[in-house]
Amino acid sequence: MRITEIRAVQPVAPQAPPDWRTSMGQILVAVDTDVGLRGYGVGGGGAAGVHVVRTVLRDLLLGADPEPIETIWQRMYKATLPFGRKGLAIMALSGLDLALWDLRGKAAQLPLAEVLGGTVGTPIPAYATIVGEPEKIIAQGYQAVKIHFMNFKTPPTLAQVVDFAGQIRDKIGPQRRLMLDAFMTWDVPTTLNMEQALRPFELDWIEEPLLPDDWAGYAQLTDKCQIPIAGGEHEYTSAAFLELIERKLHQVLQPDVCWCGGLTELVKIYRAAQAAGVRVCPHRGSEPWSLHAIAALDSHPLAESPRPWMHWVQNAPQIINGFVTLGDSAGFGIEIDEGLLP
Repeated sequence: MRITEIRAVQPVAPQAPPDWRTSMGQILVAVDTDVGLRGYGVGGGGAAGVHVVRTVLRDLLLGADPEPIETIWQRMYKATLPFGRKGLAIMALSGLDLALWDLRGKAAQLPLAEVLGGTVGTPIPAYATIVGEPEKIIAQGYQAVKIHFMNFKTPPTLAQVVDFAGQIRDKIGPQRRLMLDAFMTWDVPTTLNMEQALRPFELDWIEEPLLPDDWAGYAQLTDKCQIPIAGGEHEYTSAAFLELIERKLHQVLQPDVCWCGGLTELVKIYRAAQAAGVRVCPHRGSEPWSLHAIAALDSHPLAESPRPWMHWVQNAPQIINGFVTLGDSAGFGIEIDEGLLP
C-alpha cells in the first residue's frame, strides 16, 4: 500500500465560536492510497495548518508506505521542527497522524480500539463542560460536569466562584463528579485561596489555573493543594508530557489528540502516565479521535463532551444518557462528505 495523495481543508462550521477556535480551528486531513483505502483525521491550525499539510508534509510522504506510523511521525516532526516544535505545525501534523491511524484500522478491518488492544461496545461515562445555563446540561444525565470560566463575563471574585460551585454541586447532588476549569487566569496565591475555599464541594480537579509554562508555580500547587491539578490541553508532543510527569506538575493530564501530535503521541502519553500512576483524561475525549484510546488504554475512563460545531464529522458516537459507546466500524468509524475536500 502506498500513499497517492494527501489533502487538507478547513471545513465551514457555522456554529463555531468567533475566536481562535475558528480562525485557527479544526482542519480535515485525508490520505488516499493505491489500494482504494482512505484515512481521515482532524488536526488544527486553520489555514496555516492546511498549508503545512499541503506542502511540507505532502511532499514528504507521497509514495510512502503508510503503515510504519511511528517512524513516519518522527519524519514529520523533523521536517517541521525548524518552524514548528510546538503549536500550529504540531496541530497540522496531528491531523495527518490520525488519518494514518484510520488507514491502519481500515487495513486491519478493525476499530482502532481493538487495534490498540481494547474492545468496543462498553458504555463510557462522559462529562460536559458547563457554558451557559447549567440546567439543560445537567438534565442530559452526564456523569460529571465541569464549570468553565466562560460562565463569567469578567474575572470572578473568590466569592462568585464559590457561590457558583455551590449552586452546581447542589443541582447535581453528591454522587456526580464536579470539576472547575480556570482557563489559565489565576496566579499561585489566587489558586491556593480558591482551592482552599472549594474543598467542601469535593472537586475532582482544578484545571489549568496557571499559564502552561509556569512550571515553578505548578510545582507549588502540587505541593500545597488537596484538590488535584489538571492540565496539558495546550501542551504539545509526548516529550513535553514526559516533563510534566517526571516533575509531578499535574495529577490529571489532558492532551488533545488533534493538537498534541495525534494518536501516536497520545498512546505514548498514556503509557508514560500509567507507569507513573498519573491519570489521563483527554480534552474533548468523546470525539472518536481520543475515544478509541480511552476505550483501549484507560482503566478509569471519562470522556469529555465533543466540540458541538463539528457537524461535518458524520457517524461519530453520540452521548446518550451520559454515556458514549464505540461501534465496531473499522478505523475511527467516522464518515466524511468527500465534497468538502479538494
